[in-house]
Amino acid sequence: METPKNTDTDSRPDPEELKELLDDESTSSMPGQNMDHVAADRESRGLQFLYDVPLQVSVEVGRSRILLRELLKMGEGYVIELDKIAGDPLDLYVNSRLIARGEAVMVGEKFGIRLTDVVSTSDRLEKLG
Repeated sequence: METPKNTDTDSRPDPEELKELLDDESTSSMPGQNMDHVAADRESRGLQFLYDVPLQVSVEVGRSRILLRELLKMGEGYVIELDKIAGDPLDLYVNSRLIARGEAVMVGEKFGIRLTDVVSTSDRLEKLG
């Protein structure tokens, strides 16, 4: 009987397993291959249950360190200087992990982010473990 790689105390997937799945996915979509076959292959791997997993997405404009006395003085109109220069890319985090960088855009009346640099798959997998 094979023991599971993940224990109850560590519910994160094994980075090697993730890398293997991603490698399989990239080789299964070779040029000229029927897209129906690729979709069927994805379903047969049983990864569909992951598609509905909620993720926390956040965008960081910048950071600053302040003293408690400064925090207590804050009021409406108070300005906090951040470590980024105007025009620097914003950082996009998914579940507190850096995924991409981009620039702020307006989408109707709301703010959005246009991705300009996505962290490579191998770098993201390295940081999982």
